[in-house]
Amino acid sequence: MFGVLQGFALILGIIGAGYVASRFGVVKGEQRLVLNRVAFYVATPALLFTVLQSSDPAVIVSPVILVTGLTAVLAAGLYVLASRLWFRRGLAGTTLGATSSGYVNSNNLGLPVAIYILGDAAYVAPLILLQVVVFSPLILAILESTRGNQRGAAVALGRAAQNPIIIASALGLLVALFGLTVPEILLNPIAMIGDASIPMVLLSFGISLHGQRVLQTGVDRPAILVASGIKLLVMPAITWALCLVFGLSAHETFVATTIAALPTAQNVYNYAATYRRAETQVRDTVFLTTFASLPVIAVIAWLLAA
Repeated sequence: MFGVLQGFALILGIIGAGYVASRFGVVKGEQRLVLNRVAFYVATPALLFTVLQSSDPAVIVSPVILVTGLTAVLAAGLYVLASRLWFRRGLAGTTLGATSSGYVNSNNLGLPVAIYILGDAAYVAPLILLQVVVFSPLILAILESTRGNQRGAAVALGRAAQNPIIIASALGLLVALFGLTVPEILLNPIAMIGDASIPMVLLSFGISLHGQRVLQTGVDRPAILVASGIKLLVMPAITWALCLVFGLSAHETFVATTIAALPTAQNVYNYAATYRRAETQVRDTVFLTTFASLPVIAVIAWLLAA
C-alpha cells in the first residue's frame, strides 16, 4: 500500500505544481495547451513506443485482460445508456464520458499498483496494449469525425490511423511481435522524450484547475458524477462478477478487480484538451476518480487479497 501512496503523491504533487504555476502567473490561460499538444504529438507517442517495444503481446489473451477489457466495454455502454436517458450530450461529450467510465490509468498509477499491491508490473502491460492498440484508435476516430468530417467513419478512422499515438503504438507492437532490438542510440532519446509525457499532461491538468471549481453548478455535473460512479464502483463490481462467472482463481479475481478500480487515465483529459471537446467534464472526472480511487483500492485489497 505504501507504493500506491507514493504513486498518488507523485501524481498529486505534479498536478499541484501546475496549479501553483498558474496561480502565480507563470503559465496563463490557454498557454497550457502547448503542453497538451507537445504531449499528444511528441512525448506520448515516444512513451508508448518505449513501453510496447519491450512488452510481450502474447499476454493480451490472458483471462485477466479478457475480463478487464470486457468490463471496460460494459462500463462505457452503461454511460452511453445513462447519457441517453438522463443527460443527452453530443457525440464528442458522450464518447469522452464513456471513455472516462472505462479507460483506466494503467501507466503512471497502474504500474505502482501492479508492482506494490499485485506483485508484478506485467499485470498491467496487457491493458496498456489493449487500450492503446484497440480502444484509442476508435476514440480518436470518433473525435476526428466531430471536426466536421462529412465523409463517414471510415475516413475518420483513416485520419486517426495517421495520429502519432497510433503510429508509435503500432511500431512498438511490431517491434515486440518480431522480437527486434532497437539500438540504444535510437531508443535512449525516444525514452527520454517519453518520460516527459506524463509530467506535461499532469502539469497542464493542474494549470486547468486554477480559477475553476470542481463540480461547479452547470450542465456537466450529472455526466461527471455518473462517469465517476461507474468508474470507481460499478466497473470493479462488474469485474468481480465476471471473474466468478468465468471461474477465475482468487488471485486472478483480485488482480482484475484491482485494475478495474484504477482511476480514469489522464490521457482521456489529454484527448479532450487536444480536440477541445468536453474538457471540464473530463477534467473533473479525472480529478474525482484520482482522489477517490485510493480508498476503493484499499477496500478491494482488504476484501480480496489472499
